[in-house]
Amino acid sequence: MLSIARTLMGNPTLLLMDEPSEGLSPLVVRTLSEQILKLKGLGQTILMSEQSLPFALAVADRAYVLEKGAIRYQGSIKELEADEEVRKKYLMI
Repeated sequence: MLSIARTLMGNPTLLLMDEPSEGLSPLVVRTLSEQILKLKGLGQTILMSEQSLPFALAVADRAYVLEKGAIRYQGSIKELEADEEVRKKYLMI
């Protein structure tokens, strides 16, 4: 979280996040989700790589599913939630 705060001090136009929820306690992940949503509300653009589907679904607007470096799915979060075939094939849900 300190790394995110330090990055935001530079007023970036794009915030890149790689697995921001990895290794964090559920309470910290919840706080991080709230802060990401606040940043989005302020107009901050965020590009995030995340393996935790619940976390990604809570904060993302769009999803891209990658397999071996190729995009296998792209669409809105709502479309992903509705696409049972993609979820079963790539996300094991």
